[in-house]
Amino acid sequence: MTARAALERLVTATTTRTRPDQSSPEPSTRRATAAARPARGTSLRDVLTLALLPVPLLAATAIATFNAGGTRRWFGGRAENQRAEAQAAKDAAAAAFYELDTAQRDLRISIETITAVDDSPAARRAVTDFEQLGRRIDEVSGQYITAVDAHDLDRDDLEASAAVRARTELTQAKDQLGRTKQDLDRFAQGLGPLLGKAETQLARLAPAVERARQSLLAATTALDATRQAGLKADDLAGRLATLGPELTKLNQGAGRHGVPETLERADRVARDAEAVRAEAERLPERAAEIDRRLVSLRTRAQALQTRAGQVDPVLSELRRRFSAACWQDLQNVPALAAENVRQAETKLAEARTAREAQRWPDATSLLSTVRALLNSTDESVSAASDRLHRLNAVAKDPQQEVDRTRFAIRDAQRLAMAGRSTPDPRHARPLDDSVARLDRALAGLEGRHPDYWHFLTETEAVRGTVARVVAQIREDRGTGA
Repeated sequence: MTARAALERLVTATTTRTRPDQSSPEPSTRRATAAARPARGTSLRDVLTLALLPVPLLAATAIATFNAGGTRRWFGGRAENQRAEAQAAKDAAAAAFYELDTAQRDLRISIETITAVDDSPAARRAVTDFEQLGRRIDEVSGQYITAVDAHDLDRDDLEASAAVRARTELTQAKDQLGRTKQDLDRFAQGLGPLLGKAETQLARLAPAVERARQSLLAATTALDATRQAGLKADDLAGRLATLGPELTKLNQGAGRHGVPETLERADRVARDAEAVRAEAERLPERAAEIDRRLVSLRTRAQALQTRAGQVDPVLSELRRRFSAACWQDLQNVPALAAENVRQAETKLAEARTAREAQRWPDATSLLSTVRALLNSTDESVSAASDRLHRLNAVAKDPQQEVDRTRFAIRDAQRLAMAGRSTPDPRHARPLDDSVARLDRALAGLEGRHPDYWHFLTETEAVRGTVARVVAQIREDRGTGA
């Protein structure tokens, strides 16, 4: 029996006891009849004494007894005091019963809120504990109902001892109801984190679903506008179509699919629809950008084709003035440049076809390939003319390159000795090796056909080593090593 059912039974029982019975005699008749009967507990001697009294005295005694309220007043004020105390205990128990029933109904709502959102072990354990408390509430409620049904405090012939028993049992029932209510309150306090999390998710549910619907509507509107501009956007339309079943599930509600799943679905639909909307709105600009890139890359390819034709004269001068080691790695530049330009023009044609078919991802990918080919060609063509320029400079004055490298070494040596009497071997050794390496590179320029390119690569490598040593010194000092 639940607390609510017990409360309804109590109300029904009370109403039944207090409903007037049309067939019963009037109250004055019931009191007269009760006065004519010997009171409960009256001894035989009292009865005989009444019987032997003279008639006038017997009548006076009966009248006095009738006027005093019948048997109810036979025991004087003590019985009435006990009745009042029992009634007070009954009222207190009823109040405790009502408080427990209200708390249980409120807590049931909290449990239903948690189970609608959370399926974690903690939530399942809370449901089990609530069911155990429910069984205990049914038990103490049943004891309370039994105590109420066992004692009719409105009886005219209620004895003092019966009133005392009623008060005792009703007080015990009230105490049990109160202790159970305290346990229920402690359990409700422990549900705080779970209930807060559940309420937060429920509060997010309606806004999340509405946001998903609005995102889908915005994506549809943007896609329609794009199509009116003459762009097909078939891939975007396909992506938007896949969100239709998801919207159907959102409309079916969290009661069917669960709150966590509905929240996750709403967030995913909103995110995907927003991506479709953004791409649809950007599609006209993307088409215009692809058109600009087609024109720009075609112009660049033509310019590189012209520049590639100038590599042969540069290689001819390199062969005439410098040793083979200075230009052998550039031999394939003209052929490679011509091939790259040819491939770039082919990819450009494919990109234009993809653009006309509005295959935007394919067009973008092809244009990226064209750009990579032209960048590689530009570097190769530039490398030949840059090589000739650098070799001319070092052949004219190699000392300038030597001084530049020695300055970098000396600057690093001063930094290594700053605040120290002896340098750290980790810094001194690579710097000393750099000095020796520079001297060997400079010595390599002696002879009939000096390898100026080797000299340039060596000095560049020495400067790179020195730069790493400087960075290590500063790092060590920054960390206090």
